[in-house]
Amino acid sequence: MDMTIRPVEPADYALLGEITAEAYLGDGLLDFGIGDPYLEKLRDVPHRAAEAEVLVAADARGRVLGGVTYAPPGNPWADIAAADEAEFRMLAVSREARGAGAGEALVRACIDRARATPGVTGLVLSTQPAMHGAHRLYQRLGFVRTPERDWAPIDDLRLLAYRLELLPPA
Repeated sequence: MDMTIRPVEPADYALLGEITAEAYLGDGLLDFGIGDPYLEKLRDVPHRAAEAEVLVAADARGRVLGGVTYAPPGNPWADIAAADEAEFRMLAVSREARGAGAGEALVRACIDRARATPGVTGLVLSTQPAMHGAHRLYQRLGFVRTPERDWAPIDDLRLLAYRLELLPPA
């Protein structure tokens, strides 16, 4: 599929918020369903875009297929990143676009940004145990499980950590 990765635009905010919310709701990833307080954070693309870099995958017609939040070192949206690491989170692709490469393209864009940032030695992420398709994608792209960094933002929700070692350019 022909697609472009670009920064989110204000006209995309509502759609990306719904794509992200639906990905989490539809896959049963929110403990409290439609009443989960995290749902509001998933939908709040304007807040994320004001504080971090939100990227979207768009098809050849400009239709948003999905998005991700990229947090460079020191960014308030980073949950587990060390001072020399970048992090991404809230990767989501619309149900209709799954399997077409949008998720991989968004992760690769995060990798490229991290590699282009001086002093960054790794890219990290947290994922839920049930996100098996995402785990396969991360492993295929070279991310390694770092169980010593697993954490629980709330009771009964253990997140798995992954890290990609970014080698310095040769």
